[in-house]
Amino acid sequence: MVTHIGLVGLGKMGNNMRSRLRNGGIDVTGFDPRPEVSDVATLSDLAAALPPEKRVVWVMVPAGEPTRGVLDQLAEILSDGDIVIEGGNSHYVEDQERAAELAEKGIGYLDVGVSGGVWGLENGYGLMAGGTAADVEAVMPVFDALRPEGPREEGFVHAGGVGAGHYAKMVHNGIEYGLMQAYAEGYELLAAKSDVITDVHGTMRAWSRGTVVRSWLLDLMVKALEQDPELALLDDWVDDSGEGRWTVDEGIDMAVPLPVISAALFARFASRQEQSPAMKAVAALRQQFGGHAVKSAE
Repeated sequence: MVTHIGLVGLGKMGNNMRSRLRNGGIDVTGFDPRPEVSDVATLSDLAAALPPEKRVVWVMVPAGEPTRGVLDQLAEILSDGDIVIEGGNSHYVEDQERAAELAEKGIGYLDVGVSGGVWGLENGYGLMAGGTAADVEAVMPVFDALRPEGPREEGFVHAGGVGAGHYAKMVHNGIEYGLMQAYAEGYELLAAKSDVITDVHGTMRAWSRGTVVRSWLLDLMVKALEQDPELALLDDWVDDSGEGRWTVDEGIDMAVPLPVISAALFARFASRQEQSPAMKAVAALRQQFGGHAVKSAE
């Protein structure tokens, strides 16, 4: 059973994961390009610091080229019997491709979706793993140290073969898009009816216990309103990290309707427009066919 791992990427998530693992009795040797947070100077040094019988390296860097670059280096450093864990948000198809490449050298590959954000250090991380049963079992002490307290099955799942972990995390994040959008729209409607609702924050806080819409996301919404009651300190520009797009793509490929998740994704796109060409076209059409009033551009 693995009790000492390497961890590549010590940003917000990775650094907190290192701390939680150490608190849970797992030895961690961390590597990051920033020497002030890194335990070793190079990836080779990291590999050399690990138990030689089975080296396990968890990669927590941004998906895409950063992840591919680290995996390419590890393929040259690690050897037969070692295991790489990709804990970022790579596309599941790419997981399958990289696992096949590493398998040619006898290196195991697990893809693990990680949920918990900046609260994971305190609360634990929800984990969704893809890979072989043998590799998952070997790394189970690491998963147990990271997951929340309580029954394992309520914070960890071996979802299937390689790719299943990130596929599960992709769907998880698609659901997250829809939930956040619903809370946001509810907030806007409450705030708009100020002649009736005089305490928006209190209203949403009152939903925190006993109601069917209670959740951790709602708790975070209440916390945000407590800190900034009118959300005046924030711009309305909202990014997306890719999983929502992949979820919608999968829905199209599998002919599974995803109207809520799709709408939530498109709402994020709308947030980035200073002006909406589509809505200008709607206004122009209404004026053309019905003579409806329009506003001139400032």
